[in-house]
Amino acid sequence: MSEPLEIDVFWSFRSPWSYLATKRLRQLQEQYHLRVNFRPVYPIAVRTPEFFHHVDPLWFSYFMKDVHRVAEFLELPFKWPQPDPVNQYVDENGLRQTDANQPHIQRLTHLGILAEEMGKGIEFADEISSTIWGGTANWHEGDHLERATLKTGLNLVEMDALLAKESDRLESVIEKNQDAHAVAGHWGVPTVAYKDEAFFGQDRLDVLLWRLKKEGLIAR
Repeated sequence: MSEPLEIDVFWSFRSPWSYLATKRLRQLQEQYHLRVNFRPVYPIAVRTPEFFHHVDPLWFSYFMKDVHRVAEFLELPFKWPQPDPVNQYVDENGLRQTDANQPHIQRLTHLGILAEEMGKGIEFADEISSTIWGGTANWHEGDHLERATLKTGLNLVEMDALLAKESDRLESVIEKNQDAHAVAGHWGVPTVAYKDEAFFGQDRLDVLLWRLKKEGLIAR
């Protein structure tokens, strides 16, 4: 059998849209002769924090209505995470600012890279994002993340030990992913890149599948 087709998935642990796409991306890899290269990036709140200073005032209210609606349509549990993976605050001018200290999103993104290197990237993304966005209170405490990681066959304690030793290297991988994300042709997540095409958003996965089938994608 020929080599599987490959796609690059640029994805963020803080993006509800990434979460809402992940089960379908995992299913594509399970159902088709396809390799999903999971390439986590930092969310726009970290990469471009001034984004929130310039959006239309209607953006946030529509965003919140739409993300809950899509989750209901997809029949996926959804609740804004507590705590938020990104530390932000509103300053004295009413502007949303991103804190310099980001322990949650840094750890999650580093773990995502390690999971991909261990051959379980999209599986890890699915289980962890389902825990964070699926309504688990205090997802960062207790054994919530450990149990989610075990579902993928990985060991969180061992991954955290590697993370502590390889922080600089993992940061460099994130930077490479973010550069490749831009080269692919989009800045938002989730973005799937195949050859010279970018498919941005959870609502483009059907178009992606259509394109891949035209390129010879076959079922397993």
